[in-house]
Amino acid sequence: MQRPSVQEEMKKQAALEALIYVEGGVIGVGTGSTVNHFIDALASSKKRIDGVVSSSEASSARLSGYGIPVLDLNAVGRLDLYLDGADEANPRLQLIKGGGGALTREKIVAAASRRFICIADESKLVEVLGRFPLPLEVIPMARSYVTAEVVKLGGMPVWREGFVTDNGNIILDVHGLTINAPVEMEQRLNNMPGVVTAGLFAMRPADLLILGTPAGPRTVLAR
Repeated sequence: MQRPSVQEEMKKQAALEALIYVEGGVIGVGTGSTVNHFIDALASSKKRIDGVVSSSEASSARLSGYGIPVLDLNAVGRLDLYLDGADEANPRLQLIKGGGGALTREKIVAAASRRFICIADESKLVEVLGRFPLPLEVIPMARSYVTAEVVKLGGMPVWREGFVTDNGNIILDVHGLTINAPVEMEQRLNNMPGVVTAGLFAMRPADLLILGTPAGPRTVLAR
């Protein structure tokens, strides 16, 4: 049996630490490998919750497999807590998300939550966002237009061929950006016709970041 990688162990640490903040009711959960560890931990814990609002079909299937009720955000309304991972986080807890392609639904659930806790391994904390390609969810007919507009901003968009989001759209992964002003960049990209949303979570950053490290979980507050 192959041992889990050090990175996977750190992700698991962060996910387990996040259970401390689950206090019942309905919570939101995101998408990705770190969130999968959280869902597994939630299922095996003695935490009692009324259900979960999920940001993706993949997470919904995992939750349902454990018998955890998956609820519609429209029926629930405002959430007290949202837990999700990130592809990058800066010291202000502004994030790049969307490596798994669920950025639009993740942004909706985050916006509908009073508290957003991000869980990740320590490699995700960076000083400046942009080393990880920034995902954009784009309406298919706008792909070439958005590509040309993003090139004007200095980015190099790459179509994630063969991938369709849960909303039926495509993803452009933008390489080569150094994002020194994340809020302004998020607003500019979101205002492009054809962009459903950008994978920048700057206007609504995380409230708390739990990092898995070789020395154990570490909690980070925004600077």
